Amino acid sequence: MRMIAKIGGWFDRRLQLGAPIREAAEHPVPRDTASWFYVFGSAALVVFMLQLVTGILLSFIYVPSAAEAWSSLQALNHDVTLGWFIRALHGWGSNFMVAIVLIHMVQVFLFGAYKYPRELTWIVGVFLLLMTLGMAFTGQIMRFDQDAYWGLGIGASIASRVPIVGPALVKLMLGGPIIAGATLSRFFALHVFLIPGLLIAFVGLHLLMVLKLGINEWPMPGRIVKRGIYEREYHELTKKDGAPFVPYAIWKDIFFAAFILLAVAACALYFGPFGPTGQPDPTIIQTVPKPDYFFLWMYALLSLLPPSMETPALLIGPVIAIAGLLLLPFISGEGEKSWRRRPIAVLTVLLLAITFGTFTRMAQFAPWSPHMNAWSGNPVPERFVHGTTALERQGALVFEAKQCRNCHSLGELGGQRGPNLDKVAVRLTHDQLIRQVIQGGGNMPAYGKNLSPAETTALVAFLQTLHPAGQAPARDASRELVVEHDKRPGAHR
Repeated sequence: MRMIAKIGGWFDRRLQLGAPIREAAEHPVPRDTASWFYVFGSAALVVFMLQLVTGILLSFIYVPSAAEAWSSLQALNHDVTLGWFIRALHGWGSNFMVAIVLIHMVQVFLFGAYKYPRELTWIVGVFLLLMTLGMAFTGQIMRFDQDAYWGLGIGASIASRVPIVGPALVKLMLGGPIIAGATLSRFFALHVFLIPGLLIAFVGLHLLMVLKLGINEWPMPGRIVKRGIYEREYHELTKKDGAPFVPYAIWKDIFFAAFILLAVAACALYFGPFGPTGQPDPTIIQTVPKPDYFFLWMYALLSLLPPSMETPALLIGPVIAIAGLLLLPFISGEGEKSWRRRPIAVLTVLLLAITFGTFTRMAQFAPWSPHMNAWSGNPVPERFVHGTTALERQGALVFEAKQCRNCHSLGELGGQRGPNLDKVAVRLTHDQLIRQVIQGGGNMPAYGKNLSPAETTALVAFLQTLHPAGQAPARDASRELVVEHDKRPGAHR
């Protein structure tokens, strides 16, 4: 023991960490706050540490390559000793972390802990919640299976709708116009380096502010927050009825965190890891892809909303919600803290819980954006291939083989996820059709990696025949002017 004390003293004289650690451990907290309602923040920190450890272990095997990601996860599941368990711990840890952070935010809101002088603490907490959701989304992409592919396609579709900068955001997100190897590399960097680094920095800042400003006291009815006198009253409370965090309050945090870790391990053992499901293939639509539970409400919302309402809901709703969370401590920074005297706060939480719970439940049977029960085995109606050239008929075969009718109807038969194609040649020119097929756009994935140049040429040739009789297909007037100019005598002199 003397040797350990000497070694510890040697390090402390050089690092000078002993005093700050003792100050943090012994900082006084109001006795009433040593409650089971105050254990969620420390539990979220412990689960985040679990995510860091398991993530490092998985990175030794995982290959962030479009060609190898799915295979490396299969190897972890079946070939590496306890690889499946580490994957399961990481996956279930992500689910628990999202749930605990959400519960912690609700507890802070109901207990008025965002009020003066803890405004910045709340704002940092909002960013921690957003980054936790970002970690969860990028983690699902790492599986790079059917669910991940289509989830990423929907994410790119949402980003493409942002005014002005939408196309640039999609290119930055995907590393190009289509989902490919560069896409997975970028999301790997986000999931392993950028977001965890930001989380560590913001967690450190969050803990520092908790230590400097103190843990929020129990919200007693009638105890009003006033900017001029609150800090003096809080310090008087900690002196009069305070206790050191260690050992008075920490045992509940340790007990609850241990319980959460056991629950994560139990779920990992019993349910196993998440996926991966089938290898990503945009031509297979019947997979009915669904996101992990924390985004199921958005899946149901997009499935059930009218198409005209999707863009406003996606672009305006989140901005209003995040802005409201960030402005909350400035709008309601003083006054009553107790939830017993804040009925609007309680009703808001109940309304949001019922709304998100209802949409999450509806996601179990909500149609896949919005209707996906077509069968590509139905032949292309004869009238669409009658009198066509060999190349156009070959395009009809490509249209059939690639299961385009799972999303698009033709002759009133087919899916309704994408627009009807009976008159597509009137809406899009030859170049626009090629760009749409190869690069995708809107809700349509990019098929550039799944079609050969010959197949693309044939498919577009067939699509150009899809226009009403007597109505010419769309054409590029500017190109026709260039062609006419080139045909003039002396145009190239």
